[in-house]
Amino acid sequence: MNRVRGHLEKPSRILAALVFALTTGLAFAQANLDIDTPAIRALTDAMKARHTELTPFYESGAVGQAASGNLVLRDAAQVALPQRGRVNGLIAAENADRAALYREIARANNHPEWEADIRATFAARFIERAPQGWWVEGANGWVRK
Repeated sequence: MNRVRGHLEKPSRILAALVFALTTGLAFAQANLDIDTPAIRALTDAMKARHTELTPFYESGAVGQAASGNLVLRDAAQVALPQRGRVNGLIAAENADRAALYREIARANNHPEWEADIRATFAARFIERAPQGWWVEGANGWVRK
C-alpha cells in the first residue's frame, strides 16, 4: 500500500482536514455567547442606547440588517437629507460596536479564532429576531419581514 506515496498522503490530508473541521465546529458549539465582561457590558449598553435612535429608520426601511451582521443604509431616500449624516454615523458606530462585541466575546471565551463564527451566529440571530416590517438581507437579496 505504501508503493505510491501520493495515494496514502492525500487521503490522510483530507482526513486530517475533516477531523480539524469537525473538532473546531464542536468546540465553537461550546462557546458562551452570553459571557459577561465589563467590555461586553459597555458595548451592549451603547448598542441598546443607539437602538432607540435607529428604530424609526429600521421601520421606514431606510436601514436594513445585512447578512454579514452589519447594518446598511438600504434606502437613503427614506431619510431626510439633513438627517443622513446622523444616520450614517449611527450605522458606523453600530457596526464598529458589533465588530468589537464579536471580538470581545471570542477573546472572553479564550478563542479569538472564533470571531468569524460568532459574527455569523449573531448575524443569523439579528435577522431571525428582526420584527415584522423590518428589512433583512437573505440568500436572495433584501426582503421585508
